[in-house]
Amino acid sequence: MVTPKFSNSAQSFHAELKKRINNYFEERGKSTTGNMTLYTKAIILLIAFVFVYVHLVFFTPVIWLAVLECVALGGIVAAIGFNVMHDGAHGSFSKYKWINRLAALSLNILGGNHFMWNVKHNVIHHAYTNVDGIDDDINIQPWMRMSTTQKKYSFHKYQHLYFWLLYSLLYILWIFVLDYTKYFRSKIGSMPLKKMKVADHITFWSFKVVNLALYVGIPIYMVGFQTWLIGFLIFSTLAGFIISIVFQLAHTVEHTAFPMPDAETGRLEDEWAVHQLKTTANFATNNKVVNWLVGGLNFQVEHHLFPKISHVHYPAISKIIRNTCIEYGIPYIEYPKTRYAIASHVSFLKQMGRA
Repeated sequence: MVTPKFSNSAQSFHAELKKRINNYFEERGKSTTGNMTLYTKAIILLIAFVFVYVHLVFFTPVIWLAVLECVALGGIVAAIGFNVMHDGAHGSFSKYKWINRLAALSLNILGGNHFMWNVKHNVIHHAYTNVDGIDDDINIQPWMRMSTTQKKYSFHKYQHLYFWLLYSLLYILWIFVLDYTKYFRSKIGSMPLKKMKVADHITFWSFKVVNLALYVGIPIYMVGFQTWLIGFLIFSTLAGFIISIVFQLAHTVEHTAFPMPDAETGRLEDEWAVHQLKTTANFATNNKVVNWLVGGLNFQVEHHLFPKISHVHYPAISKIIRNTCIEYGIPYIEYPKTRYAIASHVSFLKQMGRA
């Protein structure tokens, strides 16, 4: 697919929104990046990761405690990805580039690759959200149908039942299959991968070796293959499901749109910011526990409109964005509770499987 273009507007909603958000930070003398609240959370999560990993691998706790620690490790890995890596990759964790770089590189320690993530998420997904054929986040074919423009298979009518298992496999597929597929194909979906420098190749392979040692080699050596396999499956499937469901609740629910460019002009109907609002949803924004754990990704509307603003500011700027949407008559999609968003996602999958 040729990369589509967004429509232009004489009275740009995006321009007005940016002006209001900039005024908010200027009037209060605040930085748009992270603060001590974020840095404290990052330290807590990183220390927790090291402690649980070391205790599991080198001190071999009793079975019941080992299972609990595997569950905890899965949750911690997901939380580091949401809170530390994600802000760092968008350059919003800190005002210092080298700190953002370190935060983003935490993904390499967790098993992924920052270079691949940057192209897939920052460049493609954030620009062309829910555009089939470009946004790789909705390309789970042939296993799942996430848009009416995708081919439908008979087994899709059960996708609202089996997605729980499929989402749980994300982390395993990500670190053992998907990164390598992107690397060797030099593509992410249908989009060409940005040219990798020598340093990018070295980083890719060196960290993949480190990952194999951390998550496979050392644990098998310390606790044995069978014990490692059980523990790894508990840890990785939980991490995979949490990561998957949080991102899917943001874009693949009943009320989000899946726009396609005009066949002749290659142009999308809306300007970029309006496109983001029609394709993105919030959930459980008043739940402080959810806010803390998912790094503001339940404020997905705010994140997509202002990805370079740290998630610690989303609760405040959400009020400005919501009011501006009301003035311009633009939808602001939000589910008050996580379970409502999950129910809507299940209903959406059912519709896609039977439509």
